[in-house]
Amino acid sequence: MPARTPTNTARLMRCMAPMLMPVALLATSLATSAQVRTDDSTRWQREAQAVTITRDDWGIAHVHGKTDADAVFGMAYAQAEDDFNRVETNYLNAMGRLAEAEGESAIWQDLRQKLFIDPVQLQALYAKSPAWLQALMIAWADGLNHYLATHPDVHPRVITHFEPWMALSFTEGSIGGDIERVSLDDLAAFYGGNPGAVASTQAPSSWDEPTGSNGIAIAPRLSADGHALLLINPHTSFFFRSELQMSSDAGLDAYGAVTWGQFFVYQGFNRHVGWMHTSTGADVVDQFAETIVRRDKQLAYRYGKDLRPVTTREIVVPYRGKDGAMAERRFTVYATHHGPIVRAKDGRWIAVALMNKPIEALEQSWLRTRATDYASYMKVAGLKANSSNNTIFADDKGEIAYLHPQFIPRRDDRFDYTQPVDGSDPATDWHGLHALDEAPHLLNPPNGWLFNTNNWPYSAAGADSPKQADYPRYMDTSGENPRGIHATRVLSGQRDFTLPSLITSAFDSYLPAFAQLVPVLIRDYDALPANDPLRPRLAGPIALLRNWDDRWGIASMPTSLAVFWGNTLWDKVHAGANSAHASIYDYMAGQAGPKARLDALVEATDRLQEDFGSWGVPWGEINRFQRIDGAIVQPFNDAKPSIPVPFVSSRWGSLASFGAHRWPGTKRYYGTSGNSFVAVVEFGDKVSARAITAGGESGHPDSAHFKDEAERYTTGNLRTVYFWPEQLKGHTERVYHPGL
Repeated sequence: MPARTPTNTARLMRCMAPMLMPVALLATSLATSAQVRTDDSTRWQREAQAVTITRDDWGIAHVHGKTDADAVFGMAYAQAEDDFNRVETNYLNAMGRLAEAEGESAIWQDLRQKLFIDPVQLQALYAKSPAWLQALMIAWADGLNHYLATHPDVHPRVITHFEPWMALSFTEGSIGGDIERVSLDDLAAFYGGNPGAVASTQAPSSWDEPTGSNGIAIAPRLSADGHALLLINPHTSFFFRSELQMSSDAGLDAYGAVTWGQFFVYQGFNRHVGWMHTSTGADVVDQFAETIVRRDKQLAYRYGKDLRPVTTREIVVPYRGKDGAMAERRFTVYATHHGPIVRAKDGRWIAVALMNKPIEALEQSWLRTRATDYASYMKVAGLKANSSNNTIFADDKGEIAYLHPQFIPRRDDRFDYTQPVDGSDPATDWHGLHALDEAPHLLNPPNGWLFNTNNWPYSAAGADSPKQADYPRYMDTSGENPRGIHATRVLSGQRDFTLPSLITSAFDSYLPAFAQLVPVLIRDYDALPANDPLRPRLAGPIALLRNWDDRWGIASMPTSLAVFWGNTLWDKVHAGANSAHASIYDYMAGQAGPKARLDALVEATDRLQEDFGSWGVPWGEINRFQRIDGAIVQPFNDAKPSIPVPFVSSRWGSLASFGAHRWPGTKRYYGTSGNSFVAVVEFGDKVSARAITAGGESGHPDSAHFKDEAERYTTGNLRTVYFWPEQLKGHTERVYHPGL
């Protein structure tokens, strides 16, 4: 993999010197025993005394420490207080140890992680890490271990003691990392010889909610008060991130969404700058088809005119048996210089190449939270260890920017990297990384706004966007999407933005996908012969859709009908659209044909009639938010309380996203993803913000903050963020040191 040169490292550290924190902790032990030693306990108590946690009246932790490491200690402790299960589960996933808790069903997921994440290598990297980063990792582990030591009633599923090096296993806060692009089915077929080894849910494709996020930045000239504004709107699984503030006497002061268990604010803001990450469509993960031969009883692969030896190693995957006892599977795994082998296709082995730079990734994730303006943010971006995210940026100097990922391999654009390329041809190799200014980017576009909705960057600022012809095709594989069309419509021509009006834009109810599709359905109906039996059967539903304004709402019956019809048609034609390499929206409107579209409406009305007694049902009766207990997978139940939600899946172009569907035993739709954390930020003389988190901050059902934000969440009623100490006056529930 391309690596940062020592010269670049030295240059970066010099530029970042004013932002680096004092090293407060010198402990370097990598002890593996879970037993708490006396010196550990003494150190934890000393660290705890240097940290103050203030819980506001929404249960949100505002953590302050003398040093940055102290703040990390406190925020790790606070996260464990709120939901230790999610903290531990994220690291079970990251380190390939999930099967130790969940059994054989997780073996292939663990194997996939272990192809890329090796504890021995991580410990070696930890030893090479800068002293300031080691201090943060030690503080992170200490905070979690102090929580476990002071909460003996909490019983971890697997990890009873956290080691500092473990932080290097989970360095990037996205909902789905690059590794997850490797198919578990294919991996099991290759290494297990059993194509059916991974259980398949056979869920309809319409239940697979698009993942991603929305980010919008507004320049001062378009805001009512002359300040830059930022929308932070990640679309992730609900309760995937904690909301908190971390600050120190050394100058740290960051607020926002923290992926459970990590020690940096992933999407948020500080006193001067804000950053919003959206999943990218840039091609940064590639597959290489290797030609494997046997040479002297060993495996080799062709590379140019040479044969190179295939690298082999053994991976052990422990798992918990059905009887509760531990067992293990051993795998001999293979790799070429391109990366590990993950499957076979057409007689060739497929290797995967992706970013694997744990130190740089963790450095970049942390250091950007301490940036003070666009220039300092870009110095951090020079680490080139962000592969999966676009970034929307704004600061108190009035600058707004769009950044593409910084880890983008340079490739020969003759080849189609969306498919496996010939690994035996050296011309297909990666050739270093692109310079930052070689990727699509924007700084202060003339139109005064920019955005990203996981769509391509070529509409990010309307007519002032980067031009597709100026970049290699691998800079984007997503194209435009309905949310991008919607965002352009909402932002174009608007002026005098305020925080409230930006919230209104973020919750605009227009559904561009249905604005495209429903007129086609109506034309199909109007073209039916006068004596066709579908005419009387569908007359009522068509009349309802004919008069619809293409907007969602709690009381909207057309929304219910359109979503049921759209989901039904999506499931019928999804495979065909994929085979034709066509946009599914264009396919639904065209090649799917009138019969499929009308039949889907029949099926949708029948389903509504069967489940709700009528095909005319208000959307809020169907689409619900429900949080029953602290489990990661909720046991949804129509008989238990729930709250109506007006917005719909992002697949139809809703900027406010709610990914919901039926569940075993339910007729109603219950959401599990979409709008998870929403914040709007204004960079005036003093930064100010409003925000909302799905449900509530605590993962404990007996907490007052388990679902105290649910009603506000469903109505887009964002609360004031208590960023400044004076804002906490009158809004404080508790002030304490960790463990006390």
